[in-house]
Amino acid sequence: MFSGIVKCMGKVESVTDTGSTKMITFSSPVSDSFTIDQSIAHDGVCLTVINVGNGTHTVQVIDETLSKSTLGKLKQGDFVNLEKSLSLQTLLDGHMVQGHVDTSLMCTEIKDLNGSWKMEFNLPDEYSSLIISQGSISINGVSLTVADLNENSFAVAIIPYTFKNTTFQFLKVHDLVNIEFDLIGKYIIRQLNLRNVTE
Repeated sequence: MFSGIVKCMGKVESVTDTGSTKMITFSSPVSDSFTIDQSIAHDGVCLTVINVGNGTHTVQVIDETLSKSTLGKLKQGDFVNLEKSLSLQTLLDGHMVQGHVDTSLMCTEIKDLNGSWKMEFNLPDEYSSLIISQGSISINGVSLTVADLNENSFAVAIIPYTFKNTTFQFLKVHDLVNIEFDLIGKYIIRQLNLRNVTE
């Protein structure tokens, strides 16, 4: 479990294909503090650390994760947002994030508001029931609030601190991002759907 409060960025050092999976090695200021078998969110995707050393850590990404996220497009030199999993002593400053990405969506517009940024993303019909105005959403592992919600799109506001300390500084129009919708909303929709089936 994560909170969507990114601690730092990691840089891709190497990507190796191993059958249907990829082994990705990252360097970061916190990699040496990781342990093997630890769960770390990479751009919002919960991955298990399989190797640590010399300021780097390595993870394996299976085909299922590659198909639902942007991790399959990573190449040497790219950056990702990193977050350690929560402990019982951790303050929940963001919202409850599982690290289980639902889909990847496209950035359709970036507005520089001279002190902050508004970023808009497409919203397919199949996900429209999972998002509410002023609700929480995880984008590339960052806990954000939905600022605007339209029929086929939504937008979030990015403050300067978040922009400077996450991969949002590199985001461009037409780029894909990892999306995890609010956990509570998904459970509510699931229960409503089950109720409709039994009635």
